[in-house]
Amino acid sequence: MISSRIERDSLGEVEVPPDKLWGAQTQRALEHFQIGTDLMPRELIPAYAWIKKASAKTNLALGCLAPEAHDLICQVCDELLAGEHADMFPLHVWMSGSGTQFNMNVNEVISNRCSQIAGQPPGSKEPVHPNEHVNMSQSSNDNFPAAMSVASAVGLQNNLVPAVKDLREGLAAKAAAWNDIVKIGRTHLQDAIPLTLGQEISGFVGLLDDDLARLDGALPEVCRLALGGTAVGTGLNAPAGFDVRVAAEMAGLTGAPFITAPNKFAVQGSHDALVHLSAVMKTLAVSLYKIANDIRLLACGPRCGLGELRLPSNEPGSSIMPGKVNPTQCEALTMLAVQVMANDNAVSFGGAGGFLQMNVYKPLIIHNLMQSQRLLADGCRSFRKFLVDGMEPDREKIAYFLNQSLMLVTALSPAIGYDAASQVAHYALEHKLTLKQAAMKLQVVSSEEYDRLVDPAKMARPGHA
Repeated sequence: MISSRIERDSLGEVEVPPDKLWGAQTQRALEHFQIGTDLMPRELIPAYAWIKKASAKTNLALGCLAPEAHDLICQVCDELLAGEHADMFPLHVWMSGSGTQFNMNVNEVISNRCSQIAGQPPGSKEPVHPNEHVNMSQSSNDNFPAAMSVASAVGLQNNLVPAVKDLREGLAAKAAAWNDIVKIGRTHLQDAIPLTLGQEISGFVGLLDDDLARLDGALPEVCRLALGGTAVGTGLNAPAGFDVRVAAEMAGLTGAPFITAPNKFAVQGSHDALVHLSAVMKTLAVSLYKIANDIRLLACGPRCGLGELRLPSNEPGSSIMPGKVNPTQCEALTMLAVQVMANDNAVSFGGAGGFLQMNVYKPLIIHNLMQSQRLLADGCRSFRKFLVDGMEPDREKIAYFLNQSLMLVTALSPAIGYDAASQVAHYALEHKLTLKQAAMKLQVVSSEEYDRLVDPAKMARPGHA
């Protein structure tokens, strides 16, 4: 049995396992960067497959690449896009800050798979060379930033935005269904004036509407591709017009609005568009944190807390307390929100790490960005499916709190004055009376006038009949 094959790069010979499609440079990176367990984001594999396919098509159209090499490269890229050969990308995040080794991992896998298809041995670099053909008109310095943009933009369009919209629609349905349930509001965690449960939930819907608008606004900047800038942004060794044509190919292949970056020096020396996207996702995480915490606060109990919402009982909540059920979907969503906020700090520091024509924190940036995207998308879907769809109001508890609230006195203030209304509230609290009992005791209004003025439903919709 052959234990290894010999591949060669500019530093010499390297032994590579015989069943692997990667080559010498990937093997060197594997040996030198066994740091942690985080692999390069899987989203980079299809991102690079699109880039290599679009580059091959563009190079063919510009007369730079032979049809045979073009056909083989595109065939292998289609295999990668179909999910094949995923185990041939073993590199860790914590390695070269430019992403060069991952680019070469892609180049080597495509080259060696082309060799297999053509009946040549892996490592022969025939009929497709990893650098000369797969990497034609490119540099790691422009195609890795492009791959970061592609992974982020496609993930945004196809994963995160649909998941947020789905959660938004689930909450909107509850807001509409509960729009006539009048309840007591709370500010500073203290009793306040009434609103409807639907109005309260509509605030969550509004947060997500704003977040979706921010995500949509971040997309165009992310879609400016560095392809065609090559090593430092000048475009050396790329044919004239390559940048515009390859961006158009990328847009056609992915359905995302990719264009060539108007200034390649900006998008290769810095990654501010991704920093901005991370900040927008952090803002979404803040919204989700608020939503989940409010829901679990409203559901606390079931008997000795607020208990205004009843959440689905998905799993037992305690190994010692029988019958206990916990708001675990809220816990999961708030935990992942904290992780996304932390990831944004890492992306910010990474984005600030550009030196002259190169940012050397690329793997860090895309690792944190894609983890944030995945967590947010999965969290939104889980929260909708296992919590929002099944939560219900406890109308009895809501009515009890509403009738007990002293802040209904706010409706008396225009009629009897702020000071007198305040006296009523304090008197009711001190003597353990209802608000109406206190008002009658102090003789500030009649029973009929109290009932006319203190109408929680009207208080929740002032100005409406």
